[in-house]
Amino acid sequence: MILIVWLLCTGAFSTAQPKATPAGAARSAPARFNVIAFYTAKNDPAHVSYVHEANRWFAREATHHAFAYDSTSDWANLNPTFLARYQVVLFLDTRPEEPAQRAAFQDYMEKGGAWMGFHFAGFALTPSTYPQNWDWYHNQFLGSGQYKSNTWRPTSAVLRVDDPAHPATKGLPKTFRSAPNEWYRWTNDLRMNPAIDILVSIDSSSYPLGTGPKPNEIWHSGYYPVVWTNRNYRMLYVNMGHNDIDYEHKTNKELSATFSSETQNQLILNGLLWLGKAGAKQTK
Repeated sequence: MILIVWLLCTGAFSTAQPKATPAGAARSAPARFNVIAFYTAKNDPAHVSYVHEANRWFAREATHHAFAYDSTSDWANLNPTFLARYQVVLFLDTRPEEPAQRAAFQDYMEKGGAWMGFHFAGFALTPSTYPQNWDWYHNQFLGSGQYKSNTWRPTSAVLRVDDPAHPATKGLPKTFRSAPNEWYRWTNDLRMNPAIDILVSIDSSSYPLGTGPKPNEIWHSGYYPVVWTNRNYRMLYVNMGHNDIDYEHKTNKELSATFSSETQNQLILNGLLWLGKAGAKQTK
């Protein structure tokens, strides 16, 4: 069953999978494009918190920008018949694991579909629960390869717009402060891939980035892309999507929100509208 719009409380955090009910809000015009978000929302409270928040935010933006937003935790829906209803696919926190689901997604993208992925959707580490066992996705499509390291604790960063002419970054300031996040580092240098267009990276004024407690969790220098696209596909990867959670006191209290930065929100919305417009053209 497809989940339409989240009606969730904004009170205490819960690790229970969120429920959804129809939006009920009538639109004055037909939806310009249809979005389906896939998610798992299990295990890590920071990722579950983000998924709850993302579903609320995208559903709200859909009513303002005339696109239809659905979400599902059933990855079996990642099949050609189901995907044919949608112009944009989102991976909110993970990736498909079954071979048939992966094949359906690759076929969807190679035939002109559009995709936006967040944070853990790009994660792969061998050995781990999510090993790098999908070469097309991690090396060709994302271009990033495996996860290499991250900052800790989740913290905001000053981000730099590397490509101000792209539709996703058009109109954004040269630098802006993000919402708190856990920032990822990758095995592949995306600058060496001619198909990759890096849109946003961490600005040097952010360093030191992270508070530890482990020294390697604090970055002091380096170039770290956080938003990019692959020119061979209609896609956008966004490294944001990890809320800060009170692990230390075992309360699981939410300490931050991914959609708390207006400029970052505009970046995400710009990217979605760009993907949706392109995807809608493909279906005509």
